[in-house]
Amino acid sequence: MSSPERKPLPEARRKPHPQRLSPQHPQYDAIVAAHEAAIERGQPMYVDPCSGLWVQTAATIWARGSCCDLGCRHCPYLGSG
Repeated sequence: MSSPERKPLPEARRKPHPQRLSPQHPQYDAIVAAHEAAIERGQPMYVDPCSGLWVQTAATIWARGSCCDLGCRHCPYLGSG
């Protein structure tokens, strides 16, 4: 028995929720650009331009199928309730 096919990540869920990344963050544009580039390349993560740490993309989290409640920057489930 196979699992049902997951719908693609909705466009509205690609940007980080303001509770996780404020649009006023000084590196907001660079972070969002790195995230978008990773999604476009089909990469599960990208290197954060501020910290140098790996960050999961919203598409990776979406494909998992649920929120892990660990405070992910790009959680597509935040605010969806």
